[in-house]
Amino acid sequence: MTAENLPLPILRGSYMHMTRTEKRIADYVSAHLREVMELTISELAAAVGSSEITISRFCKKLGFGGLQSFKIALAAELYVQTETVDQDIDAADTCEKVVQKVFRNIADGLQDTLRLLDCRAVERAVDIICGARHIAVYGFGNSATVCRDIETRFLRFGMVVQAYSDAHQQATSASLLTSKDVVIAVSHTGATIELLDSVRTARDAGARVIVITSHAHSPLARLGHVVLHGMGREVHYSSEAVSSRLIHMAISDALYTVIAMRSPKEYGRNLQKMRTVIAKKRT
Repeated sequence: MTAENLPLPILRGSYMHMTRTEKRIADYVSAHLREVMELTISELAAAVGSSEITISRFCKKLGFGGLQSFKIALAAELYVQTETVDQDIDAADTCEKVVQKVFRNIADGLQDTLRLLDCRAVERAVDIICGARHIAVYGFGNSATVCRDIETRFLRFGMVVQAYSDAHQQATSASLLTSKDVVIAVSHTGATIELLDSVRTARDAGARVIVITSHAHSPLARLGHVVLHGMGREVHYSSEAVSSRLIHMAISDALYTVIAMRSPKEYGRNLQKMRTVIAKKRT
């Protein structure tokens, strides 16, 4: 079974980094969703060939108090589920079908992320960003486009912010950071070796780390002081994490908006200055 077929966004976002036993539990829950709602912890343990303590740890690792709260989340997911288009893009699909699937994936990913995203974590991230002397943004590939977007938008606050998508530049930047600085690290998988190395260097230098990722239990997430978890539903025609890129941009937009609301007058003045200068460049 693949992560995209799992019923809960939190399961999809954690599946890649689950143990073999945890994946077996997740697979069973996905295949027997309605039946699981009626099972006790001992019955579920017997069904998956595990122990009650393992089931309990599984639920707690996902952020639930136990099986009961996990089942409440499952019930809520069942309630909001609607009939969806087949997410896999086939070579024989018409243009209309491809467009429908791509847009549906993005819409579903946004709704998943809305349920996953911890607003308290967003507030903590904003506190760190607003108190930072310098903001370094790290990411590779598709994530680098998110990083560039963060740099462009956060410049409007008058912040000292720079995005790096080169491993050597990231390493150099990270080594020069201090406890007054912050790194925003963006990665779909949260497992890119060069990015992990850069973030470790930044942490060793004393910098705070904010992580934006699709996988809540990834190696990168474990390095973050604050983790903002957003899960896109990827189509299977391509390995590119297209939906996740847009989901991560939405998370960065949420950060941007909360920061703007904290200092509306200063934000308004900066926007006016920016518009005045840019207007001179138009014919």
